[in-house]
Amino acid sequence: MPVIPLSQPNLEVALRPILRYFVHPVLVLSRYERRNLQPDLLAGVTGAMTLLPQAIAFSLIAELPPQMGLYGAIVGAIIGALWGSSNQTLTAPTNTTSLLVLSALLTVAQPDSPDFLVAAGLLAVMVGIFQLLMGLIRAGALVNFVSHSVIVGFASGAAVLIAIQQLPHFLGEDFQSHSPLETLQGVVTHLPAAHGPTVAIGLGTIITVTLLRRVKPGLPATPLALVIASAVVFLLKLDRAGVGVLGQLPRGLPPLANVPLRLDFIARLSTSALTLGAIGLVQAAAVGRSLASQTGQRLDSNQEFVGQGLANIAVGLFSGYPCAGSFSASAVNFKNGAKTPVAAVTTGVLVLIALSILAPLAAYLPRAALSGVLLLTAYGMIDWPEIARIGKGAHADALIMVVTLLSTVFLKLEFAVLAGILLSFTLYILRTAMPQVYPVLPNEKFTHLVAQAPGAPGCPQLGLIKISGDLYFGAVNNVEEKLLNYLADHPDHRFLLLRMQGVNNCDINGIFMLETIRATCLRRGGDLYLMKVQQPVRALMQSTGFYQQLGEDHFLPEDAAISHLFYHVLNPAICIYECEARAFLECQNLPKRIRLQNIPAPSDIPAGSVAAISRRALRSQLQELGNRPVVIDVRQPREFQRGHIPGARPIPLPDLPFHLVDLPRDCPITFVCQSGQRSQRAAHLLKRNGWINVTFLQGGLLAWQAAGFFEVTG
Repeated sequence: MPVIPLSQPNLEVALRPILRYFVHPVLVLSRYERRNLQPDLLAGVTGAMTLLPQAIAFSLIAELPPQMGLYGAIVGAIIGALWGSSNQTLTAPTNTTSLLVLSALLTVAQPDSPDFLVAAGLLAVMVGIFQLLMGLIRAGALVNFVSHSVIVGFASGAAVLIAIQQLPHFLGEDFQSHSPLETLQGVVTHLPAAHGPTVAIGLGTIITVTLLRRVKPGLPATPLALVIASAVVFLLKLDRAGVGVLGQLPRGLPPLANVPLRLDFIARLSTSALTLGAIGLVQAAAVGRSLASQTGQRLDSNQEFVGQGLANIAVGLFSGYPCAGSFSASAVNFKNGAKTPVAAVTTGVLVLIALSILAPLAAYLPRAALSGVLLLTAYGMIDWPEIARIGKGAHADALIMVVTLLSTVFLKLEFAVLAGILLSFTLYILRTAMPQVYPVLPNEKFTHLVAQAPGAPGCPQLGLIKISGDLYFGAVNNVEEKLLNYLADHPDHRFLLLRMQGVNNCDINGIFMLETIRATCLRRGGDLYLMKVQQPVRALMQSTGFYQQLGEDHFLPEDAAISHLFYHVLNPAICIYECEARAFLECQNLPKRIRLQNIPAPSDIPAGSVAAISRRALRSQLQELGNRPVVIDVRQPREFQRGHIPGARPIPLPDLPFHLVDLPRDCPITFVCQSGQRSQRAAHLLKRNGWINVTFLQGGLLAWQAAGFFEVTG
């Protein structure tokens, strides 16, 4: 087949949706309003004061040099803001991504080794490429499939890991461990040897931050506490007394990193890159949505994906490690009046300036102070009210949260996140595979349909069933089983009316299921009717021929469905002589002749007092030459004329007391009716008056017809 080249206009049309993602900074700057400059600059200053210590602390979580966290904060904030969608989201290293980065990097190298640093940059580029592709293929809606419970569980588990990881540094202990449990065991074992000055610095930092936040909430508590801790170390020369310090940071612009194409690293980092990319996108989307709900901004998830992808690629190329939308930094950005992405750009630039000016001062920044800050951060990551709310809500959400939390603590982090996501999908599939199928009846005022209470009297001819859920291949077996069980439990019901307002989607398996249910109703001498069928489902029924097979008159409007069936389909004689209930509005003025003179009502007949005969046993007796039973049809003449058992004698139930003298006592008598209720009453009347060999046809003529036995009509 020859290849037809795209013309220039067609090529431009094809590429335009993709190109618009990359020219987003032009739109941001061209639409910028001067009145936003002052609030953006002020928010940028406060954001830099918050982000600077966070970037250093989070890089230590990943066991990377502090400057890598700062480089990530600088580049991530600028690129993420210019190419992202949210006006207030600030992209930077975060506690959760730092933990994931450490877990991933440990699969390829040991901390402090050159390969460890190289792998960090390569991992950022891999994460960025994945996120960029997700944005370009417009997969922004996929973040909606990650349960909120997964995020809460992962954040809580990550908080526990961060706290455990920081305990040795906080106590001044030095030992090797390979798991959280080993770390806790080591902390307890080495606790008597904890370094007093180090512990004092850590506790002092926690107390200082806590007091500053309570006394002066507007002050940058963390930076001030770190400055105080550094001053104490410098003045008391605690670095010479064994208090670990950060060491001097390099100055200048983030350098270009050497990111070699190491196929062995790529293979071992691929799973972690996908996990990091997915979590980063979910985190950025969650941050953006929470802020947009307060500002009214309309977000473009695909543009945010592109922004996160480009930010991580740039971070990896400029000596940083993977970043994401930061909850804490973005919240500070928003609370301090940020109006546009220029605020985040300002934050990145100011962190760069601060790095050049304050780099020498980091020589006295105590490691224990940073550990104290991270312990406070870990505590703040655990959203106790949200955990309690999820725990009191749906059991499935609570299970997802607990499984994710425990997996985060005890499994490799990338598997923990995947475990939570897979459990979310599994529970979602199980929920969608089990649509609600239950009988309904009009309420007391006959204004709308409500779930039928157990034991509540309904119509003996018509079953009203509501289906809430999609009829796709994973759900139809469950729906079919429930409908067939309902019909088995209600053998009198020949007609089914399905309310399908809650069925938004249907596939060919759903059509096959409906055909099976209809065939079952037809074998009973009834039929299937539908109401409130959604347009996409109706369209599929038309394209597959089911609509034509069922007939247009079987698709009923909700306000007239019951009325149509009552007056044109149901048997009024059953309503009058067999049904004591008044389930529908149409029943209210209908004469009920249940309690006929000298004829027992159904409720007056003791269970088992009258023998029933099966359809096959009766047919066999009728085929015998001798001792054939007398068959008496107690339906109304109109019903009898429509069809009856050959040789049956018509005596309507109301007239039966006047014909007792005409009935033989020396041969078996079998009464028949439509469903078995009237014939059971007739049989009990004869038993009460001395007849011995009396039976009634079990299931009535409905059962007789369903077996395909011969009837006389006309």
